[in-house]
Amino acid sequence: MATLDISRALFSVLPPIPRVSLSSLSPLYPPPVFATSSPHSLSLALTLPHLHRQRTLPPCISRQTYAQFSDDTGGSESEEFLEEEDEADDSDGGVDYDDDDEEVANRSYSLDVDALEEEAKHAVREYSHFLSRQLSIEEEDGADDFKGRGGKQKKSKSTTRNVIPDHLLPRVTIVGRPNVGKSALFNRLVGGNKAIVVDEPGVTRDRLYGRAFWGDYEFMVIDTGGVLSISKSQDNVMEELAITKTIGMDGIPLASREAAVARMPTMIEKQATAAIEESSVIIFLVDGQAGLTAADVEIADWLRKNYSNKCIVLAVNKCESPKKGIMQALDFWSLGFTPLPISAVSGTGTGELLDLVCSGLKKIEDPENLDGEENYVPAIAIVGRPNVGKSSILNALVGEDRTIVSPVSGTTRDAIDTEFTGPDGQKYRLIDTAGIRRRAAVASSGSTTEALSVNRAFRAIRRSDVVALVIEAMACITEQDYRIAERIEREGKGCLIVVNKWDTIPNKNQQTATYYEQDVREKLRALGWAPIVYSTAIAGHSVDKIIDAASTVEKERSRRLGTSILNQVVQEALAFKSPPRTRGGKRGRVYYCTQVLHYCS
Repeated sequence: MATLDISRALFSVLPPIPRVSLSSLSPLYPPPVFATSSPHSLSLALTLPHLHRQRTLPPCISRQTYAQFSDDTGGSESEEFLEEEDEADDSDGGVDYDDDDEEVANRSYSLDVDALEEEAKHAVREYSHFLSRQLSIEEEDGADDFKGRGGKQKKSKSTTRNVIPDHLLPRVTIVGRPNVGKSALFNRLVGGNKAIVVDEPGVTRDRLYGRAFWGDYEFMVIDTGGVLSISKSQDNVMEELAITKTIGMDGIPLASREAAVARMPTMIEKQATAAIEESSVIIFLVDGQAGLTAADVEIADWLRKNYSNKCIVLAVNKCESPKKGIMQALDFWSLGFTPLPISAVSGTGTGELLDLVCSGLKKIEDPENLDGEENYVPAIAIVGRPNVGKSSILNALVGEDRTIVSPVSGTTRDAIDTEFTGPDGQKYRLIDTAGIRRRAAVASSGSTTEALSVNRAFRAIRRSDVVALVIEAMACITEQDYRIAERIEREGKGCLIVVNKWDTIPNKNQQTATYYEQDVREKLRALGWAPIVYSTAIAGHSVDKIIDAASTVEKERSRRLGTSILNQVVQEALAFKSPPRTRGGKRGRVYYCTQVLHYCS
């Protein structure tokens, strides 16, 4: 056994020695064994038992190197070994090395300990500075997140850019026929995985908003559903949908399932039309691999006829190869717009696309009346089982058809964020989510879209402050409602229970609500503290009470308790049950308790 002492820091940053690798000793030779001989040094012990048995040196170990390793043993053993090794090389039983191996074996290596130690210290200093920078960045991000969640922080002395509200930003709408990559391009522009992307048509249905940046420009990108056919006028659209300017499902007749499915394409087109009306730039997206289709021609004629006053950019998606993309874009010159080949997946051509988009936008300066700090906006997630009226509640609160409402279960796919201002002027962010079915039912259906929709709903619960659990009045509390309530309680979110479709309960009297509340409290014990609101969303009855209850829950959730109150609670708990004893027989002691500031998750 031979031992070479080097410092611990040297070993962590030891530069590679040419052609000398300890791993080359295996499998004929055992791996090196590391052991510490002092708190500040690390010993490298090389165990070479096979060398004396085979009487051969491995190609990676030179004679002088092995002799240096054997200095501690006196050197006589190494000299005898080297002499026998020379004789063995001349005999027929010796190992015949290649020319490269012989050249490597004849090399001698010496370690400059001082130089390596200086290099190790330099590497340690660089790594320490890197960790310090990373921790500083994380602290700044955490402070920004905390400030956005309502934490009270002093304004930094450094000048920070004011955050422009969403309603003041210009809009950019992405339109096109189904399955051309609109959601993939939306995710590329907003820099996240906000929209559901599945290789099947008709996944996106509602309007989806997201912030995007390019240079000094900031704007809102709107993802829309695929347009199958364009109605001749808005009146025809309203007539086909049987909708007037109502909220929720008032204008939609509860016809058969087939009739509701047949109306779905027109309802998606209505959402796309609303997005185009409020936008300044339109990105008309087509599929370069599929080529020009009749639907593309129809959409182009409709855009040219009705929205010629807006900036329209024709983007040919799925052109991963720049050379092939030019050839694929040739067919789309007949649409009357200049085609631009891009790839939403790989990002090819998206820079040129953003340059064209920003050329049609007006640069928004920071408003002077905005404060340096962004006001805290509570997020309210509306969750529940499918077809309990979540989208109807959202539409009733905002006073417009923000999302598609249909008797078909699973109409909502994405998590839809909508800004809402209450009667008292307080702003809220409402999040409409997809219906959450049982895990076994989702797995048995084999639908990737539904699985992603449920995942988006759980993520909405996680990023919200208050969760409105919507249940159906006639169905009362089901097992799935109980599971969702457990998930909300486990996430540590504020919650209120909304009993929707209250008008479907027959023969109501003054005691109906009392008995119903007792049943809800008994079955949802995990949310025994949550307030209960009874509403009828399609008629707009009592929907304002949902915001009032959510505001009360948020205030209670963010309330700060004094140290004296917490100490009193802790003392009562200690009087009821003392802390456990240690092995030495001593009990733990609780000196005081206080509520500290923390980052909300």
